[in-house]
Amino acid sequence: MKEELRFFLKDTVRRSIDFAQTEQSLGYPPPPLEKPIPEGAVILPLSLSETWSGVNALSVADAIARRRSRRRFRAASLAMEELSFLLWATQGMREIREESRGYRTVPSAGCRHPFETYLAVFRVEGLKEGLYRYLPLEHALLELGHPLRLEHLTAQAALGQRFAGRGAVTFIWTALPGRTEWRYAEASVKVIALDAGHVCQNLYLACEAIDAGTCAIAAYDQARADALVGVDGDDEFVIYMAPVGKV
Repeated sequence: MKEELRFFLKDTVRRSIDFAQTEQSLGYPPPPLEKPIPEGAVILPLSLSETWSGVNALSVADAIARRRSRRRFRAASLAMEELSFLLWATQGMREIREESRGYRTVPSAGCRHPFETYLAVFRVEGLKEGLYRYLPLEHALLELGHPLRLEHLTAQAALGQRFAGRGAVTFIWTALPGRTEWRYAEASVKVIALDAGHVCQNLYLACEAIDAGTCAIAAYDQARADALVGVDGDDEFVIYMAPVGKV
């Protein structure tokens, strides 16, 4: 069994794939760069880099040296500009060249970017406590709802790790494997996991620029996490979580 699980970490699967038969090679249209926006949805624009305040000028070397996993947060709110910066740093769009290729602030295998970003917001100035989804193409938030006892639900989704709901906001990333499978078929599994690490490391470093901290969470209750953000658990499912708070 151990050897079977280790296969996931290797790249030998490529030897068995006929890349001439991938959806991309067969001429199927690429999956969209972000999920559709429901008709009549409440969309909240975010500030652009020219207006960000509270983001410190910090060298890359300093951000790397200061980076820590932090599980204790002050009971302080994030400013909207700070949240906007964190979202841009983790999944922001830099350039869209064609229907299937959007360049973001993080690397992704084949430029496929298989993630959606959901937020459990607890203390962000100008936002009601609730669930939101980030819209990278619009650099905006989509309001999803305001469930009761959100802190408790978030901690439950994180296998009872209470710090998961005690920051100002918890980032919850879902994977849509179809975006990467369109190009890489069965070879997608490993690179999707690698891509998730790229995203969360950017969050760690960006937090250092706003006097905040985070801690990546890979141990969670899959069914509860999927239910929290309202995804089907098959074509889209939670893959990573990270609370953010002032330290």
